[in-house]
Amino acid sequence: MKLLGKIVSWALTVFVLNVALAGLTVADEITLKLWSRVDRSGPLRAGNIVAAAELLNKQFKAAGIDTVVKVDVFGNNARGYDPDALQLLKAFAAGKGPDFYVLAHEWLGEFANAGYAMNMEAHIKANPEYYADVVPVLWDSVKFKGQRFAIPQDTEVRGFFYRKDHLRKIGKSKAFIEGLGDRIAKGEFTIYDYSRLAKEVVDAGAAKVGILHRPSKGPDNLMPFFSFDAQLYDSASGKLVLDKKAMLETFKWYEFNVKSGVTNKSNFAGWNWDTVQANWDQGKAFSFFYGIWDVGRQIRAGAPDTGEAYFKNIGFVPFPHSKKGMRPVGLSHPIAYAVVPDSPHKELAATLIGIATTSYFNVQHAVGSFHIGINNGSASWPAYANAWALSAATPMLQYAQFMPNHTSFGRYHALVFQALQGVETGRLTPARAVEFLEDEMQDAFKDQLIVR
Repeated sequence: MKLLGKIVSWALTVFVLNVALAGLTVADEITLKLWSRVDRSGPLRAGNIVAAAELLNKQFKAAGIDTVVKVDVFGNNARGYDPDALQLLKAFAAGKGPDFYVLAHEWLGEFANAGYAMNMEAHIKANPEYYADVVPVLWDSVKFKGQRFAIPQDTEVRGFFYRKDHLRKIGKSKAFIEGLGDRIAKGEFTIYDYSRLAKEVVDAGAAKVGILHRPSKGPDNLMPFFSFDAQLYDSASGKLVLDKKAMLETFKWYEFNVKSGVTNKSNFAGWNWDTVQANWDQGKAFSFFYGIWDVGRQIRAGAPDTGEAYFKNIGFVPFPHSKKGMRPVGLSHPIAYAVVPDSPHKELAATLIGIATTSYFNVQHAVGSFHIGINNGSASWPAYANAWALSAATPMLQYAQFMPNHTSFGRYHALVFQALQGVETGRLTPARAVEFLEDEMQDAFKDQLIVR
């Protein structure tokens, strides 16, 4: 807390200077509007900004300054970050946008291109007290055309949950079961090795489903494409990429799983979240590729609430690569804070984001929501160290890759999901799925697409 106080005191000096430059008096009441989707699993995305303002006000009072900063939070009830972003764009178009907002990082290109996201490079470089400890790889998630237009608010890691008790039932040794993660990390165990292991479990009757995945479009669906080295975006040209060879190989893997009885073909067509989660929670599935935050939900559904008991029967490992000798892959989906460049209070908004980014605040959010802390120093905080699921998963952040911040990636992703549904249900062969993507993407993206 002493360090935090020093940081905020420094921020106070900067802010008072900005107030003077803006011609305001120190007796002003300043209200900033924050747009943040209502998310019961992560209330501190907005709450930490409010808390940062409260801390700043205490510093003002201690310094004899009458300025009061208030944050007016608009809690949007959109059911996901895609509809939330579309509603926010409509608000901007109608002249009713906020001063700053919370968004899923892949929408950043759309907002920056439209002039609704401030380039944060100067702010970040001028404020190392806030940002020097941010995990370096996370900065890649908030870049658009090589510049950072937002601040990562939280992140997570995704991989495979798997049932150790199922492996014991089919006679696997303790060394094999506990060493699976290390073998994947060393590139000794590929994604097809994993599928064959899942098939072995199903064929032996230890599970009804070998591999579960989310039933809807989402970031997890892209991890297999990264496993086959698919390039989705060309940073040099700023264009989307249709990597036909990698797409074909990935579709073949999805098809293999269905045809071999590892994945139920209804997982992408007919099942909802309740069905998917019930299959996992009730031990009907051997594995589930998803994110570490789900541990909180699993505990509420009856899973053990201590690390020793949980990891006795459940493991969490990186997503294997398709080739031996290669590092595993991961996909992280940071949520981010962005500032509106036309806001009269943009510097103050950025300062509040900076305060909320410090580990004191960020760790509270991470622990309460089962998300990974964005700072290297998060692990040293007792609350984070005692959060056994986060402590176990944090090292996997080294494998993180991100969806591109391209203005049309949402449409790109939707087309990939349609193709996946077609392959899993048997309506499309892998080759036909690639043809479908090429036809649809060339029509949708024209000169913004590179076909390889």
